[in-house]
Amino acid sequence: MKQITFNQIHRDGEIILETKEYKQIHEAAFLSRYDSNLIIWKCMPTVELLQEAEDHLRKFHIQTNQKHIKFIFPPNEKVTDEVQTYLSSNNYSIGFLELYSIQPKEFSASRNTEIFIQFVTEKELDDFLLLQFNEDLHFGENFAKEKQTFLRKLHTNDNVHFIIAYDQLKPSGSVIVIDKEDITEIDNLFVLEAYQRKGIGSAIQHFIMEHFHNKTIILVADGEDTPREMYRRQNYHLEGFQYEALKVED
Repeated sequence: MKQITFNQIHRDGEIILETKEYKQIHEAAFLSRYDSNLIIWKCMPTVELLQEAEDHLRKFHIQTNQKHIKFIFPPNEKVTDEVQTYLSSNNYSIGFLELYSIQPKEFSASRNTEIFIQFVTEKELDDFLLLQFNEDLHFGENFAKEKQTFLRKLHTNDNVHFIIAYDQLKPSGSVIVIDKEDITEIDNLFVLEAYQRKGIGSAIQHFIMEHFHNKTIILVADGEDTPREMYRRQNYHLEGFQYEALKVED
């Protein structure tokens, strides 16, 4: 099996600038999404190089009426003390992501057979979009509205599948799956708070394992959040980590 890396993770947005040190990603249709409008470092920058990129991204985002600056650092490298000091002293929040993979036959979790899982067709699309909208309101109404337009377009992609869960005929959770040649990526898996602790997240994953049984399944989890512990219990394998930094300016 080929090595799983962060380079295989799907990222929405276009590469609008590339240097030998970094790539700038921009998604004009989804300006409020930080993960689609940022700089991805190919190498660990010096403070001086970081400041130059920061100045460039800030000026660009001022032109597009965006108020954030986000950096993603090279996989499996800790941020240097000098860069971390600079980021912390300039009001960046610093976190890290973890990359996990699993072979479908290795997935281990109990299954709630009363939960109905299915691929989203045009008939279920409104249910799916409403689920997403209500969940996305936590990030602001503008974000939630922009994402609705983005999701409608995304749903037309042949390699992207929306999946929805129903508990007693009520929409309770969903996920987006990006299918590639050798891997299938789980993205944006969530269950409504009122329906949590009923095994719905595991039921959704069982559905994915069955329908993409010949692929390596991958996902990214927040390195400081509780779902990562669940993934480890379910037999996912840690493949790497990646640091990121975010600042939202006034």
